Amino acid sequence: MPLNIRSEEVNRLAEKLASAARVSKTEAVRMALANELQRREASLAEFLERIKPMQDKIASCPQTGLAADKAFYDSLYEDEA
Repeated sequence: MPLNIRSEEVNRLAEKLASAARVSKTEAVRMALANELQRREASLAEFLERIKPMQDKIASCPQTGLAADKAFYDSLYEDEA
C-alpha cells in the first residue's frame, strides 16, 4: 500500500536524509522509521531492566490473602472538623 506524504516539512526532511545517506527518499523514510522503532524498543527494554529490581522486591513479599480494609483506608482521608 503506497504512502502519500503531503507535508512539506516531512518531504524536506526525507530529502535531507536521503541526500546525506545517498539513498532514495523512500529508503530514507524506511531507515528513519526502522531507526525510530528500534530506538523505542531499546528504550522499553532499558525501562523494563531498570524496574526489574522493584518488581522482584514486590514479588518477594508474601501474599497474605487478606482483602484491603476499605473502611480503614477511607477513614485516613476523612477531614476532622
